[in-house]
Amino acid sequence: MAEATQMMTGVKKLFWVPVYAGLMASLLFWASYYMIARIFKWLTLVLLAYVFDAFLAKGDWMAVLRSTVVPHLEWSGEYWATLVALLGTTLSPFLFFWQASLEVEEERKIGRLSLEEREGATDAELRKCRIDVVTGMFVSNLIMYFIILTAAATLHVHGHTNIKSAEEAAGALRPLAGKGAYLLFSLGMIGAGMLSVPVLAGSSAYAIAEAAAWRGSLAERPSMAREFYAVIGLGLLVGLALDYGGFNAISMLFWSAVLNGVLAPPLIAILVLLTSNRRIMGARRNPPWLAALGWITVVVMSLASIAMFATWK
Repeated sequence: MAEATQMMTGVKKLFWVPVYAGLMASLLFWASYYMIARIFKWLTLVLLAYVFDAFLAKGDWMAVLRSTVVPHLEWSGEYWATLVALLGTTLSPFLFFWQASLEVEEERKIGRLSLEEREGATDAELRKCRIDVVTGMFVSNLIMYFIILTAAATLHVHGHTNIKSAEEAAGALRPLAGKGAYLLFSLGMIGAGMLSVPVLAGSSAYAIAEAAAWRGSLAERPSMAREFYAVIGLGLLVGLALDYGGFNAISMLFWSAVLNGVLAPPLIAILVLLTSNRRIMGARRNPPWLAALGWITVVVMSLASIAMFATWK
């Protein structure tokens, strides 16, 4: 975000890093959960910049169509690591914690404050939840598709395959796709960061607070949930330290996605077992076709991880 803002304003990125960190800390610490949810909902529109970018890139659309529907397989460590990263950034473990926590926050919003009040769900509530998840996953994957398409049609075809920073990516895009695409790409990076960093910090806080039985909710003031907000603050401080330490942000993003891809299958397996158990779920357990999809996902992600370790040199 800081690098993208530097390119757009000319002000050094080291100035923008604490500005963005402070902005996100203020949002998470002092804005209500309901305000955060509204801001995030409208902020997602910024991601449409990547869709426009793909058309400004003027790629070979026949090649795009062919590559979209015909899989490309390659027996190399780099290929399988990229596939694991792609799966890991789509089905990231933190998403399960974030989504579950959001459902609880939504129930608190309508006055269900105790565990007893939140037990069970009506058919209408489940339909709403299903629409929310399916719509969100469809749109997020669509945006990811256009990000990949933009990079492939510009950077990759011109040999820019070792990008080390967001600044380098956007800068390389400028002469290849024009100033409009470059500005939209930069704006998309800022919007994506403003969405992802609070979600990542919040997910960590929810997961750790639940495991440690701490009181924790974005709907509560920091004074009421000190440990919960301490995790958020620590996450942002570690991010600041990594920024000023000069670490390769693109490499860290890639390998964290790989780690997510390796860790996700056991978590998905546990979720499938739990949600398919009649004793736990009663009449709400997974239908066979949905459980089968869950197990297929576990197998595919596990095989991709095994292939990555087997071929990595």
